[in-house]
Parts: sequence; C-alpha cells; structure tokens
Amino acid sequence: MNSTPAPIRILAHDSAVPVIAREINRRRFLGLLAVTGSSALLAACAPTSGTGTAPQASGGSLENALSVYTWGDYDSPDVVADFTSELGPKVTLDSYSSNEELIAKLIAAKGTSGYDIVVPTGVFIPQMIENDLLMKLNKDLLPNLANMDDAYLGRAWDPENDYSVCKAWGTTGFVYDKTVITRELTTWSDFFDAAQNEASGKTSMSDDPAGIIGAYFWANDADWNTEDPDELEECRAFLVDQIAPHVSAFDSYPGTNAIPQGTQVLMQAWNGDARLGLLESSEPERWQWVLPGPVTELWMDNWCIAAGAPHPEAAHAFLNFSMTPENLMLNLDYIGYHVGGKDMEQAASDAGLELPELIFFTDEQLATMHEQELNDSQTTRVEIWNEMKAAAGA
Repeated sequence: MNSTPAPIRILAHDSAVPVIAREINRRRFLGLLAVTGSSALLAACAPTSGTGTAPQASGGSLENALSVYTWGDYDSPDVVADFTSELGPKVTLDSYSSNEELIAKLIAAKGTSGYDIVVPTGVFIPQMIENDLLMKLNKDLLPNLANMDDAYLGRAWDPENDYSVCKAWGTTGFVYDKTVITRELTTWSDFFDAAQNEASGKTSMSDDPAGIIGAYFWANDADWNTEDPDELEECRAFLVDQIAPHVSAFDSYPGTNAIPQGTQVLMQAWNGDARLGLLESSEPERWQWVLPGPVTELWMDNWCIAAGAPHPEAAHAFLNFSMTPENLMLNLDYIGYHVGGKDMEQAASDAGLELPELIFFTDEQLATMHEQELNDSQTTRVEIWNEMKAAAGA
C-alpha cells in the first residue's frame, strides 16, 4: 500500500494545479460505462457533430417545460415552484445516484435524452465536453453569475465556465446510531470496524463508486486516485470479501428515509444529505454525524445543459433564476450544501440556519479533503463497485 497522501486541493482556485492529472482518452471514458450495464448501448456512440460547440439559446421566448436530471432531492421546492409561477415553464425532476448513471444515459441517447439540465461532478466535465454531451452556455443569459463567489468559478475542469456553473460542493462522511454503537467513531477505519461488528447487517454505503472505493483509501491515508493494480486489488479484496457481507443497502440518500426511519445503524453519507436526515429525524440526538479522518473527499457538482436540450431557453432561465441571492439561500438551506454564492456563511448565520457545521468547514477540515481524479483506473473502480454490490446481494 502506498502511504503517500494524495495532493490536497482545496477550494482556492489555482489554474496551475488541474483537477485531472492527465486526460483519459475517449475509448477508456466509454469503457468505464460498459461495466455499469450500458455496454449494449455503446456500439453507436460516436460524438454528434457540433452539439457542444455553440450556445443554442438566444434569449427568446421561454418554452413551456423544463426537464432536470440531477441528484436526489437537490433543489428547493420553493425555488422550483417560484420559477414556474414567475416565468412559466413547468419543471420535471428526475434523479440518479452516480455520475456513471448520468453519463450512461446521455451516451445512450446521443442528444435525444429529453433532459435539459444535468448536474455532473466537476471531474467528469472535460470528458463530457469532449464527447459532445454538454451544450455551451450562453453567459449573456446568466447575469446572476455576478452573485457567485469567485472561489467557486473558473475551476480547472472548465476554466472559463463555458459549460458549467457551481451547483453545490461538499464532502463525504457517515452517520451512526449512538444507541447501538456506544463507542465514539472518528475515522474511516472506525467505520469499517463498526460495519463488521455492531452495525453488521445494518450498514449502508453510497451507491456511487467514488465514495465506496474512496473510503478504503481514505481509511488507509493513501492516494485514492492511485492507478497501481496491486493497490486496487487490495481494495477489491477488502471491500468485496470483508465488507460486502455486512452491507445491507447501497443508498446515496439515507437522509431521505434511513435516518428518519431508523432503518440502518451506520450510513455513509454526503454532508448535506446527513443534515437533512438529522433535521427530519424525530430523535436527532440518537444520531452522530462524523467528518472522518484522516482524509476524505471534496466534490463539486455543477449546473450544465445537456447537448440536444429541448428547452434551452428555459434551461438558461432556470440557472439564472437559481443564482439570485434569495434562491441561493433557499437552496443552501434545503439541500444543506454550500451552493457557491457570495457571503453565504454570514447570510446563513444571520438567518439562524440550523446545523451550519454540516455545511461550512474550517480551513483545517478543508485541508483533509481530496478531490477525485478521473484516470485510467476508472473502469477497475466501477468493476469493484459492481462486484461489491453483487457480493452484498444488492
């Protein structure tokens, strides 16, 4: 096991330090999707010509509908309802559990998915652009970009924000039931130990390869972006043989049901979803959120418009509407993630927002968070994810 930690990349922009250490080619990008169950759909996925090269909205009349394909429970219902009330288009929301699921659907549809807005994690955006899965933004239609903090713009995956705008950023930790696990858990090693003991058969992990494979390397304070075959094989053996038999669910959104209903004892969770679960629980004192050491993840999801979007005018209008100061705060409060607007921590404090410690992090905490890199090991990582789910009977 390589014990050298991955380079730390916190949210201070540095164009000299790219998020993606080196690009993977299109064959490998499509290859990672083949193991998600989409192999039959990849035979005819040559890029369409020009779909990602120019804006396809000019500020004309808004269409009467808008389709958003995003992470679960990721938009304030008030923002969505107000958009329809004030501007007209009726919004349909569909959700996915992983970037692989999103990308597989877009690849298969070849510009005919019917979705307008999608919300990929930043590390996947360069390959989505290269494969003509995203439409170039018309920033003239997005004047509310001025309300976004510069720290969350100009990221290395899209330096000019030609295709993406920060939707939200956060991290990965876990929640446990203190009435069952009576010792203090503080690290990813503690998580795996409890999963095999007090929480055996009552443990859930995210339905997402990044967090599952990442947790193994975070527990070992090792480079979670490694491409070393031996290290990945050690990861496979541990997760598939040792941990999978104790996992009862792969659930990216335990805050929606599992925490409020108490159906699990130990749950890997993104910070905002954990916050939602604690706020919805009738017994919040029963649960403990942990930002585990020694290291963990930092991710940023991004508003994008899908290539071939049937309602590009409404899509731009929705992005712009979501970036007003009022709607940024509504979304932050609802989803429990920092949404990238200016001066949000002070605004949240002034508003008396509950559980701010699950949204805003100290410099010391940020220094423990590492971003994912998309590299040649991605296919192996998705295979491990699938094998672990099969071994768990999921």
